[in-house]
Amino acid sequence: MSHATDPPGTLSPDTPDPAAAEALAAPSRRRRGAWKLTLGLTIGRAALHLLAHTWRIDVRNAGGWQRLRHDGQPFILSLWHGDMLPLLWVHRAEGVSVLISAHRDGEIVARVAESLGMRTVRGSTSRGGARALLELTRVLRRGDEVAVTPDGPRGPRHALAPGMLVAAQRADAPVVAIGVHASRAWRLRSWDRFLVPKPFARVTVAYSDPLKVAAGNARDTAAEAPRFEALMEQAARAAAEG
Repeated sequence: MSHATDPPGTLSPDTPDPAAAEALAAPSRRRRGAWKLTLGLTIGRAALHLLAHTWRIDVRNAGGWQRLRHDGQPFILSLWHGDMLPLLWVHRAEGVSVLISAHRDGEIVARVAESLGMRTVRGSTSRGGARALLELTRVLRRGDEVAVTPDGPRGPRHALAPGMLVAAQRADAPVVAIGVHASRAWRLRSWDRFLVPKPFARVTVAYSDPLKVAAGNARDTAAEAPRFEALMEQAARAAAEG
């Protein structure tokens, strides 16, 4: 007696549908992922507070941007991606808007920044970030201060992408470069050599004087990138020599 067989590629009634199984499993994986992220952030925030309270912070040449803040003028704080951790701490609870990558790895940084009293603008001015550039310009024109990592989110390390300068030119906002040096620190093996000052380290933060983009239009701002890279290098040297 012959038996009927299902056509090739057809699932029998007793065979689970892989697509359906995947759809059922996805919410559970998302919940586990969200739970792990929340737990990691809780532990990370506690560790940062414990560590950062031991740092000895030494601030140099902050008068320029403090006068801008006092006068209610918007400006950009420009910092290298690898120096972000101590600067998030130094500028906590100041309401600074921080431009952070919209990628998944930026979610952790965004939540940490928000927990420290900062606002976040999600996106990048260097990687297809037209929307982020528009939002950054809007925030500056509103009169807010913005912190940008011009070599983020993926480098090259200490190479300044011109998107930040375009926003500065459009909003007529000056740029303040920041350099950071820690007397003792760990450096992660990431593309940005992420800086984590060790317990009781002396952390020196040096600011440049505010500098405006000289170009008369957004198209010509890219040519000014070397000038602002040099400004960043000067701030880094000032921090190291401090």
